[in-house]
This record gives sequence, C-alpha cells and structure tokens, in this order.
Amino acid sequence: MTATPPAATTVLTPTLSFPPALRQHAQGIRAAIFDVDGVLTDGTLYISESGETLKAFHALDGHGLKLLAQGGVTPIVITGRDSPAVRRRLRDLGLVHAVFGAHDKLAAAEPLLAQLGLAWHQVAAMGDDWPDLPLLTRAGLAVAPANAHAEVKAVAHHVSLLQGGHGAARECCDLLLWATGAYERLLHGHLQTLDTNVDGPRTGSPA
Repeated sequence: MTATPPAATTVLTPTLSFPPALRQHAQGIRAAIFDVDGVLTDGTLYISESGETLKAFHALDGHGLKLLAQGGVTPIVITGRDSPAVRRRLRDLGLVHAVFGAHDKLAAAEPLLAQLGLAWHQVAAMGDDWPDLPLLTRAGLAVAPANAHAEVKAVAHHVSLLQGGHGAARECCDLLLWATGAYERLLHGHLQTLDTNVDGPRTGSPA
C-alpha cells in the first residue's frame, strides 16, 4: 500500500495594501490608542432595566489587536465610559494599557505615553467623535471609522471604509502592521487562533 504524500505547504502572498502616502505617517508608530464606543463597537448601547450596559465586539478587531501587540505596536484603550463588559473584553484580549471613564482623554493619555517613553509622533489614534479630537490632532497617524463624525474625518489621515464594531479597528491594525513591515511575517506565522479562554478550557463531548 502506497503512503499518501503530505500536502504541500501553501505559501500565502499578502493581498492587502494601502496608499503609499500612509506609510510615511504609520511607519514609526510604536503604540496605538483606540476608543471603544463607535470604534471597537458600533456605538450602540444596550442598557437593561437594572442599568447594566451590554456591548457587541467584533472578533476581527480582537484578533487584530493581539496581532498588533505581537508586531511590536502597543495597543492602548482610552474610553469615556466604564463597564464590566469592556473590562472583560480587554482582559480576554490581554490588553494591559487602558483608561476607563476618561473625561479628558488627552489628560489620560499623557501619563501612559510617558510611562511607555513615547512621543506623540510615535503614536496612532483611532476615534469617532469630538472627545477623541485632542488625541487625533496630536497623533502621528490619525484614523477614523466610516461612522465617525465629520469633524473627526476631517483631521484623519485615513478613514476606514468599515464601520466601528465591524472591522474598522482591524483595518487600523492591519495598516500599522503593513507600514512597519510586520504584516507579512505575521500572516505566515499566525494562522491559528490567538483567543484564549480566561476561565480555563471547556470540556465535554464534541458536537
């Protein structure tokens, strides 16, 4: 009986690309600040009768944030609201740099950047509304989702074709990885899920 030869390994060629002019803004980025409502979510707030706020996150964005960290760019979250849902999502993603309930996002960002030893030209920011403008106008790369307010889009170096909560943050991550040269390396090396279950593995019969 003749043994079946192993299948040949497929070498993936990246197809993603961005306008070359964006590389100038994105190439030296070492950290990226993301808003939550309207960026990592679609901005919709589901509030129960008891006051609990529920939010929907996109798996593409989560994977992108993990890839960003592995590509050498530190993800940071600064959000004007606080909720158990957001804290749980960031904990599951392993994000350690976050500020919740930030009334003044610039004041919240400055100590974090000082801690990381970074200047604003080394930072990207992605936001969708006026409270994000102080970050976006200082950042080396400013990105907005398709659903962002007009004033935010006006100062952005790049406006995603995707909505917040529907892959726009992943596009920002991809842009940064592409500009820094890490995209192709990560594509070849990370074809498995990066998700982890913080509550431990689940057991049971397969479906």
